[in-house]
Amino acid sequence: MNDISVNDTISAEAGARAIELDRAHVFHSWSAQGALKPIEIAGGLGCRVWDHSGRNYLDFSSQLVNVNIGHQHPAVVAAIIEQANTLTTVAPATANLTRGEAAKRITERAPNGFNKVFFTNGGADANENAIRMARLHTGRDTVLSTYRSYHGNTGAAIVSTGDWRRIHNQYARGHVHFFGPYLYRSEFWATTPEQESERALRHLERVIQSEGAATIAAVLLETIPGTAGIMMPPPGYLEGVRALCDRYGIMLILDEVMAGFGRTGRWFAFDDYDVVPDLITFAKGVNSGYVPTGGVIISDAIAADFDDTVFPGGLTYSGHPLAMASIVGALDAMSAEGIVENAARIGADVLAPALSGLEAKHPIIGEVRGTGVFWALELVADQETREPVSAAVMGRIKSELLARNLLPFVQENRIHVVPPCVVTDAEVAEAIGIYDEVLGLDLLLGT
Repeated sequence: MNDISVNDTISAEAGARAIELDRAHVFHSWSAQGALKPIEIAGGLGCRVWDHSGRNYLDFSSQLVNVNIGHQHPAVVAAIIEQANTLTTVAPATANLTRGEAAKRITERAPNGFNKVFFTNGGADANENAIRMARLHTGRDTVLSTYRSYHGNTGAAIVSTGDWRRIHNQYARGHVHFFGPYLYRSEFWATTPEQESERALRHLERVIQSEGAATIAAVLLETIPGTAGIMMPPPGYLEGVRALCDRYGIMLILDEVMAGFGRTGRWFAFDDYDVVPDLITFAKGVNSGYVPTGGVIISDAIAADFDDTVFPGGLTYSGHPLAMASIVGALDAMSAEGIVENAARIGADVLAPALSGLEAKHPIIGEVRGTGVFWALELVADQETREPVSAAVMGRIKSELLARNLLPFVQENRIHVVPPCVVTDAEVAEAIGIYDEVLGLDLLLGT
């Protein structure tokens, strides 16, 4: 894929025009507009993208950790085209074969007792509607979520989010945050994974008791927190949260928007744990973002609430035919081509040892953690104090990675190593070589 064959995307004039129009008319998310210098992307294939001048990048960001099946997978593109030639849009109140096929494929991969899907336009409104369902089912209001989390940028989803982005957006009611497990920077003075799990669970139970268990509708968790740092749950933690929810009559919502559909080497991240939630939210990997979509997979007990009672929620584009076709195309291709299995193998046999090798070689790496094609390198100025590297260092690292034609996902003091699930051994080796070179640069020291 180093040789770009899509010649009609190669044009320096088109690239300049793309930047000109972007700066003149596009308002970007989470950004101070005047300082932006976006790279422009003209095309992509597999794990690579390129700009209009033909410069080729190895995409180890999967864009926003969503292009699980890789760029321009022919089966997904063909499914969208076929649907576009048949029916481009239809109201959500209708029955549509493609929508039904998409829902069937999703529920087939969910645990037993999950037979209904409510489709949304993305992950944020999936979490929004899961919260609505939990509140209606329990008759309670409060939602608990962790400080180190991201659940989307709509009303309740952004307030459920724990990081800085919620601060200017707290317009929704009934949200309380708590600390989840994070042994590397433990809030609980833990020294082992088992201690971290036990103490984090005790902390959560005390929050439940202090807030009043009878007021709490749901605990909303990313199965594996993604944007917050790909923090793997310690032994027994998710199972312990499930037990607490059962003890106090609280619904457990697992946010699988980033971690689901192959990212961890499993169809769902929670498949690696002995836990079944009450509601599952998804988006991103279900169709690799080819058309905006998401949804809530609803347990039968909650779905039954609305057999005779109106569900007070809806979206004009819920179950949009083009999105549904892309789900069918993506999930069928992922099954037929062993793409989820490839992510598991790459994680265990290629990425894990390679990243551990980088950790042993470079003192700037404080910790490596992850699974499948879902990894983080946490970078520190001092391994003893675990002081994070500065924003200036991270900016330099990002620039140096881009200069070597690797498209990174950089967040706070971390490099997230998150290629598409279709990544090859050779592409991992190429990326590891680039990380190795950049993390060894003397210019990073003292910045």
